[in-house]
Amino acid sequence: MKYFTFYCLFILSLLLLSPLSAKGNTNCVGCHQQAVSNWQQSDHAKAMDVAETQTVLGDFSGVEVTHYTQVAKFYQKDQGFYIHFTEAGESTQYRVKYTFGHYPLQQYLIEGTDGKVQVFPFAWDSRVAEDGGQKWFPMYEQEDIQPADRLHWLQPLQNWNGMCADCHSDGLTRNYDVEHNQFDTKWDNINVGCQSCHGKMPDHAETASSGQLSLSLSEQKAIGQWLIDDGEKIASWHGEPRDNTFMETCFACHSLRTPITDGIKPNVAFLDQFLPSLLVPPMYHADGQIKEEVYVYGSFLQSKMYAAGVNCLDCHDKHTMKIKVEGNGLCLQCHSAEVYQQPAHIRHEIDSSAGQCVSCHMPETTYMGVDARRDHSFKVPRPDLSIKYDTPNACNGCHLSQTPSWAADIITQWRGASVLSASQGEDFLALMHEGRLPVSAHFSLINNAELSEIVRASAIAMLPSSIAELTDKDIKAWVNSQHDLIRFAVAGVGQLLPVKERLKSYRTLLDDKLTAVRLTAANHLLDAGLSHNDSFKNALQILLNANEVSMWRGESALNQSMLYLQLGKFKDTVKTLQHGINVDPYFVPNYVNLADVYRNTGEGSKESLILEKGLKANPTSAVLHYAQGMSLIRQQKKPDSIQAFRQAVKLAPENVQYVYVYFLALDGIGQTPLALRELKLALSRYQYHPQLQQLGFNFAQKMNDLEALAYFQKIAKKTAR
Repeated sequence: MKYFTFYCLFILSLLLLSPLSAKGNTNCVGCHQQAVSNWQQSDHAKAMDVAETQTVLGDFSGVEVTHYTQVAKFYQKDQGFYIHFTEAGESTQYRVKYTFGHYPLQQYLIEGTDGKVQVFPFAWDSRVAEDGGQKWFPMYEQEDIQPADRLHWLQPLQNWNGMCADCHSDGLTRNYDVEHNQFDTKWDNINVGCQSCHGKMPDHAETASSGQLSLSLSEQKAIGQWLIDDGEKIASWHGEPRDNTFMETCFACHSLRTPITDGIKPNVAFLDQFLPSLLVPPMYHADGQIKEEVYVYGSFLQSKMYAAGVNCLDCHDKHTMKIKVEGNGLCLQCHSAEVYQQPAHIRHEIDSSAGQCVSCHMPETTYMGVDARRDHSFKVPRPDLSIKYDTPNACNGCHLSQTPSWAADIITQWRGASVLSASQGEDFLALMHEGRLPVSAHFSLINNAELSEIVRASAIAMLPSSIAELTDKDIKAWVNSQHDLIRFAVAGVGQLLPVKERLKSYRTLLDDKLTAVRLTAANHLLDAGLSHNDSFKNALQILLNANEVSMWRGESALNQSMLYLQLGKFKDTVKTLQHGINVDPYFVPNYVNLADVYRNTGEGSKESLILEKGLKANPTSAVLHYAQGMSLIRQQKKPDSIQAFRQAVKLAPENVQYVYVYFLALDGIGQTPLALRELKLALSRYQYHPQLQQLGFNFAQKMNDLEALAYFQKIAKKTAR
């Protein structure tokens, strides 16, 4: 027996001394005990886990929760956690496979078929009871999500493998098989551990054992710090220039982005792995404050702190990821207490919640029902901008019964005659609010080097709303910009350049150092005759591969099909659209595009069948009813088209095109008097749209209806003023 015990201890010692190339975080403990201990306190450590007694926070004591037509009973059996779920009249028992997150909510993952794991539609509010927590709640509190809905929990948008997995586990790859619509998802470690930030570091064990972990003289010299110089209010960096590129690893998960690779590799450029979302409505408010769930990247890149060189670890501990100092002390590391921790600046009781820096400069927005997240653009409260641009402001976020005008007056009293300038520039606010700018103002905004890179890039992305066509002269400086997001953004507006202009400086983006820029440019050079160009072929292949990575959802199938269509690969186009319909049946555009392909290839019967299939799955889709109406017109079934157009108008009453074609269809079957009567009744609802006015005038002339003619002439004069 003693030999067996010795053998076990010997094997255990080998495991403890195994090289760090092995998977998991256990290999790091021996040398980095404090770092691992700190990490265990982090949200990263609890990002995902196997559902066990010590990891499940929710009440599985048999409690039952009802939400509209859904009833969920949470219970335990044979040391497992189960949910008896009734919806659409059917009951199913599910076993919880994994926990997902821990605070302020914990979600639960259900293992399905074909390697798919889905997010259950009820979550546990893990906040303390005093804050309203310790209860189950539905993820869509105001909606009764039915099985035939794209937001249903068994549909792709609630799929863990594609939507969530890569940011919650180390070294995860989705391994999606397009041909069989299945996943073989793998990870190195179930939660976010050492590897997610540091990589696998295969040679680290040898370096550690050689005793070469001390800092070199140059590394010691490079260590700097934030110091407040005499006479200054805010600290500046003292030391060698900082290299903040490590934040791109943070941004990989803390951003709204589209993946272009399978899995995340730390220390690889952000734009080599993702296409980031820029500052565009409705995701952001006009002044750049967060609106929808956009995470931190787009917010922080706007800030003066980012511009000054502040990085994530100046405020957050590198392993616990919690803020380094509670309360205003965190900000007072760099902002002079003699200036900012004073009643004259705070204007509220210093020890009150309103006296906290974050209350005014990092207001919260709540997502997923209970998850309050702070804006990282660190803006100054501007109720005056709320009046003009309908943006939120921290003042009225607390003083709910007061108006922005009241708050603006108070701030004017405090600040006296001094005037705050909008940090993004007034033109950007106007662009975000109105959606367009005069061309000269739009160009000036883009070329304003005093504005942040992401603001200028976002302005480039919004150019299609202000201008119909660009020239090489317009974009040449942007193509050659040292700023990555500027080049990425200009790559995305290639459609504004005529093909001849695209073959000038724009073409050089195919050789850009960043993958996101190259593949975006390739997407706009499909019709430029570059099929034999090596740079184009390489970038195109990357683009095709990027779409395939995400073909588990309808959008990527649509994007891929559009590539094949432009390349003249009709069989691949059809196959890809059919795949998109099969995997994501409630994503309407794939039905419409496939019907168009069948129409253009002379397969009218298939066009009708796919529209019928689309309407069966999506009976409330206005665009499908409209497409069916147009198909019936082409089949010379004009009377049958009326109901389709009428339904499209009912479902999308704001769409002028739908109602215009509906009236034309009535006229086409000889019901011009009815069309004229309904048009007159509808005209005000469409703000007397000129196209509808002219149609009514034509109908009146056709019917020789003098009263109607006079009516439309009167309307024309009135709206022309």
